[in-house]
Amino acid sequence: MGQKNVIAPRLPGAPVLYDHHAMNEIFRVISLYFNQLDNAGPISISTQRNGTAVIAALSAPPTGGTSVPSLPTQADLANLRVGDIYYDTSAGNVLKVKT
Repeated sequence: MGQKNVIAPRLPGAPVLYDHHAMNEIFRVISLYFNQLDNAGPISISTQRNGTAVIAALSAPPTGGTSVPSLPTQADLANLRVGDIYYDTSAGNVLKVKT
């Protein structure tokens, strides 16, 4: 899923006669716009473990690195809300959704 709140760019005006450089600029701007739409961005949504507390949160990796959230397991099932994601380690670390 692409980024939300991406604003459509202002396209350069068309020249009266065909101009190779003007067309390249238009295609460059359109390509940049589509790349922004296709980029999922650095934000992820997950259920995470913060010490002993289980929380659902938005997380973004720090600049220049990646952040891998620690998901809860079936041992935390009683503290999870319906719809939260957890690892079922008894089934071989299968991701499950609490129903």
